[in-house]
Amino acid sequence: MFSVLRNAFAVKEIRIKIFYMLLVLFIVRIGTHLPVPGIDMNALADTGAGNTLYSLITGGNYGTIFAMGIGPYINASIIMQLLTVAIPKLEEISKDGEEGRKKISQYTRISAVLLSILQGSGQIYTIHTAFNDPNWFVYIVGLITMVTGTIFIMWLGEKLTDVGIGNGASFIIFANILENLDDGIKALAVEAQGRSMGWLVVLVILAVLAIAMAFVIFVQDGERRIPVQYSKKLVGNRYLGGQSSYIPIKVNIAGVMSIIFAISLLQFPQTINQLIQSNFLGRVSRWLSFNHFMFGFLPFGTILYIILIFCFTFFYTSFAFNPIEVAENMKKNGGFIPGIRPGKPTSDHIQTIVDRVSLIGAIAYALIALLPIVLEWLTGMNMGFGGTTLLIVSGVALELVKQLQTQLIMRHYKGFLND
Repeated sequence: MFSVLRNAFAVKEIRIKIFYMLLVLFIVRIGTHLPVPGIDMNALADTGAGNTLYSLITGGNYGTIFAMGIGPYINASIIMQLLTVAIPKLEEISKDGEEGRKKISQYTRISAVLLSILQGSGQIYTIHTAFNDPNWFVYIVGLITMVTGTIFIMWLGEKLTDVGIGNGASFIIFANILENLDDGIKALAVEAQGRSMGWLVVLVILAVLAIAMAFVIFVQDGERRIPVQYSKKLVGNRYLGGQSSYIPIKVNIAGVMSIIFAISLLQFPQTINQLIQSNFLGRVSRWLSFNHFMFGFLPFGTILYIILIFCFTFFYTSFAFNPIEVAENMKKNGGFIPGIRPGKPTSDHIQTIVDRVSLIGAIAYALIALLPIVLEWLTGMNMGFGGTTLLIVSGVALELVKQLQTQLIMRHYKGFLND
C-alpha cells in the first residue's frame, strides 16, 4: 500500500488529485466544528441531544453547520433506488443511458434538499433551548445554515467523485469516522478506569477488533472468477482472438453501502420524532435501538439491522451488476463460458454465481456489523466504534489504493509495474 502511495505522489496529475481530496476533507472537518449562528455550544449538552452512530458516520456534531452531513443525500439515494424499482417511469428513465442517470441524480439532489429541511427542522426543534436568543428568526437562520451546509457537502462529494479517486460520499464518511475514532477510544478508557479488570477487557476488545479488521480485508479482496473463452476470428489471412479470460465477481459488490443504508433506515424514525415529538415514534426508536430487548430477550432492532443488511446487499447488487448486459457483451465479442450456452443460459449462470457470492458477503458483513453490538452486550461498555466503522474505514481505504493502482497502470508507470 505504501509503495502505491509513494508511486502515486511521483505522478503530478495523481498528486494534484490527492491534494484536492485532502483539501475537501479538511474543509468538511472544519465545518463540523463551526456552530450554527446564535447557538451556545456549552448549553447544547443540556438539551439531551447526542450523536448517534448514524450521525457520526454521515455528518458531524449537533449544533454545527455540517450537523446533518451527507446523511440526507444517502437517505435520498435509498428512496430514489426504491422508487426506481416501484415506479415504471423512473425505471425507464434510469435505463436511458447517461441522460437518464443525470435525471435520476437531479431527482436525488432535490429529494436530499427536502429531506435536509425535514431533518434540520427536527434538529433545530431538539436543540432550540440552546440558542442564546430563541425566536423564530434565529430558528429559521439556523435551519437555512444547516440545509446550506448539507447542500455544500453534497456538492463537495460530487466534486470528489468527478476527480476520479473513488466515491466522494464514501470519502466524506471515511473522514467523519476517523475524526471520531479517538472519542471512542477515550470513552473506552474512561469506562475501564471505573471497573475492576477494565483495562484487560479493553485490550481484549481491541484484539478482537484487530482480528475483525484482518477478516474485513480478507473479505474485501475476495472474488469469484468466472472463466471466459473467446473464439478465434478470421480477419484477412490471420486468426485473431482465442485467448482465455475471466469475469471477477467480488464477494460483496454492494460493499459498505448496504450497512450505511441499513443504519439510515433504522435511524429514520428517530429523525422524524425530533420534528413532531410523537410518543409512538419515540417507542419505535427505542424498539430499534441495538440495546433494547423486547419481552426482555428479543433484540428486535439488532435482528432488523441484520435483515436490512441482507436485503440491501442483494438490492444494491442488482443495480451495480447486470448479468444480462454482461452476457450480451460477451456474446458480441465472441466470448462464452465453457460448458454454458450463450445468451440467457449464460446470464442465468452468472446471476446464480452472483447471488451465491453475495450471500457469502452479506453473511460476512452482517457478522462484522454485529460484532461491536455483541461486545457491548457482553462487556457492558459503551463502544463509540466497532465492526461497522472499521468496515467502512477499511473498505474506503482499500478502494482508494485500488483506484490509485488503476490510474498508475493506465499511465504505464514503470515504478509500479516493476513492483
